[in-house]
Amino acid sequence: MTPAERFSLKDRYALVIGGTSGIGKAIATGFLQSGARVIVAGKNEAKLTGAVAELKKHGEAFGYAADVRDDAAVRGLVGQTLAHHGHLDILVNCQGMTTLKPAVEFTAADWDEVIGTNLRSVFVACQEVGQHMLGRGKGCILNIGSLASYRGWPRSALYGMAKTAVVSLTETLGAEWAPKGVRVNALAPGFFMTELNRDKMAPERKALALARTPMARFGEVEELVGAAIYLCSDAARFVTGETVRVDGGFLASGL
Repeated sequence: MTPAERFSLKDRYALVIGGTSGIGKAIATGFLQSGARVIVAGKNEAKLTGAVAELKKHGEAFGYAADVRDDAAVRGLVGQTLAHHGHLDILVNCQGMTTLKPAVEFTAADWDEVIGTNLRSVFVACQEVGQHMLGRGKGCILNIGSLASYRGWPRSALYGMAKTAVVSLTETLGAEWAPKGVRVNALAPGFFMTELNRDKMAPERKALALARTPMARFGEVEELVGAAIYLCSDAARFVTGETVRVDGGFLASGL
């Protein structure tokens, strides 16, 4: 097998939840350019339609609407995908949102929204797609962690809890499912200006982020694509339970 063949995703079916914008859309585009057939899911139908139209410029793309905060919607999404496409080789859990406020001000509704989106839906998607992959004896799941999986972030208690748990879930499933041919890995992005955080980060917070990033700039979402393709390709077939940090050196840096 040549290096190009090792990194190819030719003819593989990939479901990218949260693939209608930002990091998810960049990964979906990269997968298409690597030969995969890509299904993206999002809760906003108009946004989904536009994203699929753009993705089709790069390959065979499909889209299904689903609000993944609802367990039944996640199960329905997976069922619909399998009914229409037969099988899944790759699942990417890129759904995410955040609310910034002091820890003492978070409400039960905030908990349900942030934890429901960033953690519960990831677990349910892993369960549903994982069961299918375990039955086939092969498959790859890619979750999205965060710098908040490793450091404390003021005003981000719920987000940090969820993203820390995503890394733990990745390691647990990676170990549990490895003997059955299913790999589970994650990416931990550094500071990327996306719809999730562009308007929620105050100017002084952005300045501090840049000052603490050795590369002294924000990442471009396309810079996550290579790592995503690697982890979902045969080039990484002996890699599982791993979280690859793509952060411009942020977590490696001291003073």
